[in-house]
Amino acid sequence: MSAWDVTEPSVRALERAAGRAGLGGRVAAGVRDLDRQPLEARDLDAFDAIVFDPPRAGAKAQAEHLADARAERIVGVSCNPATFARDARILAGGGYALDRVTPIDQFTHSAHVELAAAFTRTRA
Repeated sequence: MSAWDVTEPSVRALERAAGRAGLGGRVAAGVRDLDRQPLEARDLDAFDAIVFDPPRAGAKAQAEHLADARAERIVGVSCNPATFARDARILAGGGYALDRVTPIDQFTHSAHVELAAAFTRTRA
């Protein structure tokens, strides 16, 4: 079973939701193994905004490519404040300003907290 077989229903659902929201053709969905084939800055230049949600280990290699991208806005989601801080520092070094961070306590009976953060490009 391929990654596409497992994720195809989710990708199709995202495409249908975008169509219903009037965003048909403006939302691209697909499957890519980022460990084997990370997105590089040139792959990201077609996008105005980028969302990344890495595993607990963070997205160091991906953040380095994101820092070189031209997108005006990046949204990061993280379950690990330490790796998020490292990745955010990389984005800041590439010209992105951290606008805000919002903690999300989605597991109310544990000490685990997620976070979502918004970055805006401040320099080319």
